[in-house]
Amino acid sequence: MALEKEDFEKIKEYIRESIPSIIAEQSLGKPPVVYEIELRERIVRVEEELKNQRELMKAGFEQVDKRFEQVDKRFEQIDKRFEQVDKRFEEMFRYTDKRFEGLNSKFRMMFSFMSLGFTMLAVVITVFKFLD
Repeated sequence: MALEKEDFEKIKEYIRESIPSIIAEQSLGKPPVVYEIELRERIVRVEEELKNQRELMKAGFEQVDKRFEQVDKRFEQIDKRFEQVDKRFEEMFRYTDKRFEGLNSKFRMMFSFMSLGFTMLAVVITVFKFLD
C-alpha cells in the first residue's frame, strides 16, 4: 500500500501537534511558554532571597557598628580611670616627697649631733689616754 502526498501531509501535521506534548510528558523539554514562566518565577525567588540576604547583612553590619561603639565607650572609660589612677599616684608621690623633705632635714640635724657627739667622745677618750 503506497502512501500518497496527502497521507504524508496528515502525518506531518499530526507529528507537529503531538511532539510538544509528548516531549513535555517525557520531561525532556518544556514548551517555551511554560519554561519562560518557570524561569521568571525563579528569577523572582532569587531576587527576593537576595533582598533578604542584603537586609540580613545590613542588620549584621549595624550590630557590628553598635558593638564597636560600645567598645569605644569602654576604652574611653578605661582611659578616664587610668587618668584618675595617674593623678592619684602623682598626689601620693608629692605627699611622700613632702614628708621625706621634712624628715630629711631632721635626719641631717640628728646626724650632725651624732657626729659631734662621737667626735667629742673621741677627743675625751684621747685626752684621758694621754693623761694616764
